[in-house]
Amino acid sequence: MDETLLKKIEQKIQDSISNKDEIKQLIQSLSDIDNSKSFALGIVVGRIYNTFYYQSKRILNREPTPQEFEEFLEFVKNKKSNFKDLW
Repeated sequence: MDETLLKKIEQKIQDSISNKDEIKQLIQSLSDIDNSKSFALGIVVGRIYNTFYYQSKRILNREPTPQEFEEFLEFVKNKKSNFKDLW
């Protein structure tokens, strides 16, 4: 995967961890829907997934390839322990 893209995704992971209070506030505002860890993880994963696609289009001027998506999945899998800091 493109190095610049990896750096952007890494930054989004760090942003998500550092903004966990905002994520908690969002969960509380939607607490009648779900107040679980899976909901919080869904918010973070959505942000990271969106960054992957947005930055792929912005940096590479194209959709990510299936191989790049597999690399993205592996990258996120390797960062999984970071997500435990959110709650």
